[in-house]
Amino acid sequence: MSGARNYHAGLSAEDAVQRQYEASGATCLERRWRGRSGEIDLIFERSGLIVFVEVKTSSSFARATQRLSARQLRRLQTTAEEYLTMLPDGLNTACQFDLGVVNGVGQVEIIPNILI
Repeated sequence: MSGARNYHAGLSAEDAVQRQYEASGATCLERRWRGRSGEIDLIFERSGLIVFVEVKTSSSFARATQRLSARQLRRLQTTAEEYLTMLPDGLNTACQFDLGVVNGVGQVEIIPNILI
């Protein structure tokens, strides 16, 4: 049961993060995009910039942020590089990596540029 509950909580968190990006003018290109290296929760385009978003949930923003490991960041970057190779400008495409954090009451916080 907790597996199904976690799955649905993840979908709900992704929905909330997607709504926040779209409200700021971003266009969702992909949800749960899978490559050989892993999965990217959300991919947006905003003013010519590709934004890769990892979504985390927890009872608080601080706990959700702590749930992002160095290994997950490496996988996100590797998977994003795979995605970028499919675009016309390839690895020269302007992009950034954000963290979308959803707390226990559904509030969303976006932490931009988590990979600098």
